[in-house]
Amino acid sequence: MRVSSLLAFLPLAMAAPSRRASPAPVMVPRGAQVLEGRYIVKMKTEAQTSAVESAISGISAGASHRYSHSFSGFAASLTPGELEILTNDPNVDFIEQDATVSTKAIVTESSADWGLSRISNKKPDTTRYSYDSSAGQGTCAFVIDTGIDVHHPEFEGRAKFLENFVGDGSDTDLFGHGTHVSGIIAGKTFGVAKKASLFAVKVLDANGQGNNSVIIAGMDYVAKNASSQHCPKGTVVNMSLGGIKTDAVNQAALAITNAGLFLAAAAGNDALDAADFSPACVPAVCTVGATDRNDTFALYSNRGSAVDILAPGTNITSAWPGNLTKVMSGTSMASPHVAGLGAYLLGLGQKIGGLCGTISSSALKGAIKGVPESTVNLLVQNGA
Repeated sequence: MRVSSLLAFLPLAMAAPSRRASPAPVMVPRGAQVLEGRYIVKMKTEAQTSAVESAISGISAGASHRYSHSFSGFAASLTPGELEILTNDPNVDFIEQDATVSTKAIVTESSADWGLSRISNKKPDTTRYSYDSSAGQGTCAFVIDTGIDVHHPEFEGRAKFLENFVGDGSDTDLFGHGTHVSGIIAGKTFGVAKKASLFAVKVLDANGQGNNSVIIAGMDYVAKNASSQHCPKGTVVNMSLGGIKTDAVNQAALAITNAGLFLAAAAGNDALDAADFSPACVPAVCTVGATDRNDTFALYSNRGSAVDILAPGTNITSAWPGNLTKVMSGTSMASPHVAGLGAYLLGLGQKIGGLCGTISSSALKGAIKGVPESTVNLLVQNGA
């Protein structure tokens, strides 16, 4: 996954008669694999619904996704002429070229199960995981990912498939990543918050790939609909995915946190500054870097001031579709440790506001070797 503080965009040159002081900016995430002819259109905050409908009505292909909660807007395939018309629409705020997004995990073959014990002990190489028996009961975790195998015995009937934005007609996890992540959050064996409820929002395909327009559709859905689930103790959201920094994804992330939800996101596996990737670059997001069982900063993990906390990420065992388990590595595995801890702490009565700060303040300080300059040396702990 990825994150960033500065989003560098390349303006697309275009010449057209303007019906506004200047055309709406058309931005391309620098360094991203963009999707030719596909765009995300953000309308101005004050734009009426009729203005959105009017904009969509002029598009021959129609809108592939509509956004109402993250921001007012839509995604669509546009001809050059349609793009030019929209840049001159006085109700358009900006237009961003769609780009690909992927999971942030690496499959490994060795056997391992150390992450849980590490977050409840101040010393490494222990095998005990201590936790309060409430274990996140009454909380919910939304997993924006490849889906969840909700029938896996790890979830004990606590997992539910909510929405599929991929359009593959398969309301399950065909890749495995979302199931693995969910097991770390709330699995009966591998989970941090073993009694939390899990909700799948599928935005990535059977290859663990997707694009920003679909990711935003899933984020918009969570921001709008999370409150409709019975989560009396609070709700967390995990995003073990990401791409090059983009304003549209960042605004969708802010909508989630502004809805009163705790959002944990993977820092990314590029060994680069997390400030250059979304959604991890958003200050309101709890951005997670990865460590290994030797208490060493993972070489692949993104770093920098955008990272809020570190968590186990290398050789993590968790659930896999088909009643199986698998070992995986990546900041994709670190983030759900923090999302799960968020649910665990909410179950103990902590408040959503400032939850990432609470997690950071209770972390083990200075324990990790090889932490890059300007990156926090804070290893997550559950306080048990």
